[in-house]
Amino acid sequence: MATREEDERFMRRAIDLARLSEGLTRPNPPVGAVLVKDGRVIGEGRHLQAGKEHAETNAFLSCVESPKGATLYVTLEPCSTTGRQPPCTDRILREQVARVVAAVPDANPKHTGRGFALLRQQGVEVQENVCAEEANELIAPFNKHITTGLPFLRLKLAMTLDGRIADRDRNSQWITGEESRNAVQELRRRSDAVLVGAGTVVRDNPSLLYRREFPGEPRAGSMLLRVVIDTRGTIPLSSQIFNDAAAGRTILACLNEPPILSELPSRIRVWRFAPHEDGVFPYAELIRRLGEEGCLAVLCEGGGHLAGALQDNGLIDEYDLFYAPVILGDTCALNGVEGTGVRMSELRRMQIREIRRYGSDCFLRIR
Repeated sequence: MATREEDERFMRRAIDLARLSEGLTRPNPPVGAVLVKDGRVIGEGRHLQAGKEHAETNAFLSCVESPKGATLYVTLEPCSTTGRQPPCTDRILREQVARVVAAVPDANPKHTGRGFALLRQQGVEVQENVCAEEANELIAPFNKHITTGLPFLRLKLAMTLDGRIADRDRNSQWITGEESRNAVQELRRRSDAVLVGAGTVVRDNPSLLYRREFPGEPRAGSMLLRVVIDTRGTIPLSSQIFNDAAAGRTILACLNEPPILSELPSRIRVWRFAPHEDGVFPYAELIRRLGEEGCLAVLCEGGGHLAGALQDNGLIDEYDLFYAPVILGDTCALNGVEGTGVRMSELRRMQIREIRRYGSDCFLRIR
């Protein structure tokens, strides 16, 4: 019988495998699985893409010996219904696995607990809630999407210590160092879509793509959508997002019918929205539309105006803040969040979930 420490060690390996699939599985969650027999790993796998084999199946397919009597460690409750893949519970029973250790139950109310109950009914020992905190952190975007239909929205800001994201000339390159910029690439890899405003594209002409090679996963970032809000049709047709090899993954979110539409390449996707009565862009409708698209995690890298609009609409789930040890000290410099603001009595208290160093910069993850 494995000890709690052994269970946690093998489960953390399963979580590490699942992390490799972040940004690749929408609308499914990233899941990892490890098969262990007599204290040895005999197989492991992860879910690679929606419609393809689940993590448990891939673990069985990779086995170097019979999994009969083995323990299966899996980051999410095994599925018990037929979708594009057969139920994982059927495969587990067929392979005669003796024990299943799961991190968390399936958040889908139609499935929660069903897989566990079925396995127990057939004599399989089931252990739940091993490394549950880490696993829930991993699938927070899926949990939100499956229960609300909305994606999990992260706001990334690179700021000076006095909260500025650019100088008075709107120049922001580079406030933070290379280590922080590499960390932002990792945030992109884990996301289904990157969201920015037109000003960011006009000013910087960014690619918004995942630009790093990821060991063992050549497809990293290959499904990343680029979503740009352009209410006035100001983005130049020469911009990278309209002309590079990933242009088919660019979504232009606009109001009604801006003139630019007639000149856009046909592979650019255009989402038209009607403004609110006050003429403001319907940000909540865009986020809902991304949820309908199957996006689990959206990373906002836009400027202060977009950040403020998302904040005012209560759409931000997580703040990923990179602070450089510099001060602009200029009242004309751009603020990180240019929202309407609240009174002290209306402040929403949040939790700091992570603090770490990237080179000389400080990173805070807040929810």
